[in-house]
Amino acid sequence: MPPIVAIRDLARFVGEQVTLQGWVTHRRSKGRIAFLVVRDGSGNCQAVASVQDVSADQFEQLARLTHESAVRLTGVVREDERAPGGFELQLAGVETVQLAEEYPIGRKEHGIEFLLDHRHLWLRHKGPWAVMRIRDEIVKACRDFMYERDFLLIDSPILTPAACEGTSTLFETDYFGAPAYLSQSGQLYVEPACIAHGKVYCFGPTFRAEKSDTRRHLTEFWMIEPEIAWAGLDEIMALAEQMISHIVARVLERRSEELAILERDTTKLESVTPPFPRLSYDDVAERLTRPDIVARAQQAGAPPFQPGSDLGALDETILGEMFDRPLIIHRYPTAVKAFYMEPDPERPDRALCMDIIAPEGYGEIIGGSQRIHDHELLARRIDENGLPEQAFRWYLDIRRFGTVPHAGFGMGIERLVAWISGARHTREAIPYPRTLRRLYP
Repeated sequence: MPPIVAIRDLARFVGEQVTLQGWVTHRRSKGRIAFLVVRDGSGNCQAVASVQDVSADQFEQLARLTHESAVRLTGVVREDERAPGGFELQLAGVETVQLAEEYPIGRKEHGIEFLLDHRHLWLRHKGPWAVMRIRDEIVKACRDFMYERDFLLIDSPILTPAACEGTSTLFETDYFGAPAYLSQSGQLYVEPACIAHGKVYCFGPTFRAEKSDTRRHLTEFWMIEPEIAWAGLDEIMALAEQMISHIVARVLERRSEELAILERDTTKLESVTPPFPRLSYDDVAERLTRPDIVARAQQAGAPPFQPGSDLGALDETILGEMFDRPLIIHRYPTAVKAFYMEPDPERPDRALCMDIIAPEGYGEIIGGSQRIHDHELLARRIDENGLPEQAFRWYLDIRRFGTVPHAGFGMGIERLVAWISGARHTREAIPYPRTLRRLYP
């Protein structure tokens, strides 16, 4: 039997006989010649057969093949610029592994809910295929970035006894008769690890029970969260800037085919290089209260920004449109941020924190801060936020034994994938989205 090769490797086998294993995406015949386009996960290839090259039975098999039928094809690789991928297979043999039933996703226009109901099949199509490969590259780039800078991976638990960001967005479950929660973030667990190892990160699924039904929200999503001992706000802003730039450059270099399939305007990604613009919250508040911006919010039916409040989705969109690369916003009011964020010593009503807003309307992709390292201050903040001290006793221990300034951030993978790929909705950036109204398939 000729060697089984992947479609992406056909260039190495021009003039040789090989076997492809894949699925039929198109079929047509023209007299005594039949044409197939097959995919194998790595790419697409056209296969051509004539009645002279295959048996009569095999030629009839070709005529019966349905969309998504599984086949094993043998033939000689030919170079052809007109063919998908630049190569075609001159068939010498065909084996039908499985004749597929009538495929539910046709060439007609389907609604998004229909496609999400059939997400297990929709993943095979060119758009989702390209997005998932970009996602894969982003994940690899994140891990490589951490590894090259001597960060240690720490796997944080998914089941936790308490909230990280606030009790209103927790998924509660029964843990042998006691309440437990699906993790909102691995941050609380990588903080102790950074005291042990210096530079660490976790990378895994997180869960938010927010009743938000927007294109930016998922109830289950993935985050990468680095944490650094002996670091402050400036260090993590620089790290985040370097990380985003590294990831974008990596995707541009290695996933140009997928970006082309998605018709992504890559000129907008090519400008994503350091330094990123940086604005304080007060600078942002000044911009968002300009008369023209207030008028735009009113026209969109959104409440105008109020200084002292957190940023809304439209606020983030407006700010993101002002720059050609991500925007770093730092020093938000302490009152609108999480209990563990270190106050600015020069202005205690501001937290040493930052968010990074993606351009092109994709909103926040990173949130981070310097953490409170003083035991008494953190205990007071836990009490002020109505959190159970017993559940955070271990977290307070970090501040009793060798406490040092430390800082970190979390980056949401799906928003990053959506922005880089140009997907309209974060549900396109994860294989099986979980949203306010979707838990299937």
